[in-house]
Amino acid sequence: QVQLVESGGGSVQAGGSLRLSCAASGVTFSSYDMTWFRQAPGKEREGVAAVSPGGGITYYADSVKGRFTISRDNAKNMLYLQMNSLKPEDTAIYYCAARDVWYDVSWYARALDAGSYKYWGQGTQVTVSS
Repeated sequence: QVQLVESGGGSVQAGGSLRLSCAASGVTFSSYDMTWFRQAPGKEREGVAAVSPGGGITYYADSVKGRFTISRDNAKNMLYLQMNSLKPEDTAIYYCAARDVWYDVSWYARALDAGSYKYWGQGTQVTVSS
């Protein structure tokens, strides 16, 4: 069974940085699309950033573009999200998710679609204060 475990969340002042990690097990990690999602209280789950199996293709939500960087280390079965210039509106529970690699020209259109991801971590809380 696929298992995903997030870590690295915490509290930070606006303008600060955090690095989230997601450890994967039970999968051939290099064969999966990986994505970070987040969900704030009372709001729908939102796709944040996605990365292709080899790490060569990334896609970001407009709200985090230029501030967040997604990366993966397939040798270590790890996914990362470097978050810089954090804003209070970034406060949310952050989840990592995995799906079988999507071989289609619509990869970008589906990259942040929560419904396309089968495996999910338990989430890690990120709180940004002003």
